[in-house]
Amino acid sequence: MIDHKRVAILISGGGSNMLALVRDMAGDHPARPVLVASNDPEAAGLARAADLGIETAAVDHRPFGKDRAAFEAALTERLERARPDIICLAGFMRILTPGFISRWEGRMLNIHPSLLPKYRGLHTHARAIEAGDAEHGCSVHEVTAELDGGPVLGQARVRIEAGDTPDDLAARVLVQEHRLYPMVLRRFAVGDRRPVLL
Repeated sequence: MIDHKRVAILISGGGSNMLALVRDMAGDHPARPVLVASNDPEAAGLARAADLGIETAAVDHRPFGKDRAAFEAALTERLERARPDIICLAGFMRILTPGFISRWEGRMLNIHPSLLPKYRGLHTHARAIEAGDAEHGCSVHEVTAELDGGPVLGQARVRIEAGDTPDDLAARVLVQEHRLYPMVLRRFAVGDRRPVLL
């Protein structure tokens, strides 16, 4: 009997990358989803996960104000009850403190909509267009205390077409995110950190 890795997924919105991960974690996949958690109780992805029979949790960041450590303590308490082996950030829109990251370092992945190390942070699609880049894409990386700076475990590329708007580009990149993230997680769950390049 296979000993599946336990995966918790953190979201802030609709959870499209979460759904891509969850749908892949079936059959011979070495991992299974045990929790989908959000910092927003209204996140549509929570209902989507619950519909799939996955345990969900909401830890609203707003009552904690600027006290990120207190928010993360509440989130950690909820995560520890689920006993995850791996945490996947999938559109989780909170910057995590070094204390939280060190607790899970080596077991936490994130997907970012750029070809890292280019365009860390926000507004990546607009920045790639403004720079005149020929291509753009997405990266899956291990989470470290450096924002969007951990080891890259996979990248998928898309061409930037003449006349692209940031929304056009975001839509094409999202299609690749849904391909890339499940492939990287499948490898990562068996200890394979060789980069996936699409």
